[in-house]
Amino acid sequence: MRKFDPWTVFFKREWNRNWPFLAGFAITGALISKLSAGLTEEDAKNSKFVQEHSR
Repeated sequence: MRKFDPWTVFFKREWNRNWPFLAGFAITGALISKLSAGLTEEDAKNSKFVQEHSR
């Protein structure tokens, strides 16, 4: 006799509740990665943010 496995029910319910958050997190992470990968050392030297935080 096969035992009831609650994990499949749990993951299905949680996926239905959390997929918008996970999709938004993935899209935001991809955009941040793409934008930050395009920065050069020259951009960093000219950035007010980097100058403020390099002290």
